[in-house]
Amino acid sequence: MNRRFSPRRRKQPLAVSAPLRTPLPGAVVTAVVRFSDILVDQGGGRTLMRLSEGRLADPEVRTWLGEAAPRAAGVSVLWDEREEEIVRVFEAPPELIKLAA
Repeated sequence: MNRRFSPRRRKQPLAVSAPLRTPLPGAVVTAVVRFSDILVDQGGGRTLMRLSEGRLADPEVRTWLGEAAPRAAGVSVLWDEREEEIVRVFEAPPELIKLAA
């Protein structure tokens, strides 16, 4: 039973599509952690951090975020209080952000 391995041949090359969105800038995540005013306790020493509409309108926050300010409206950061580190970053799709506004 000596068979040689032969890779499967594809008839057509796989299509490569462009990413749907650009990666989230680090400044947005930093701003959410630094300026968040909506804090939701998730239990286990973890907190979900967000920016309210009022906080997003603050000149200091607008300066910090620059052109990424509208995108920051849909970003939430899960923060671990014990380890003092980011656990996960969530970003809502643009369609949901527009509906909420």
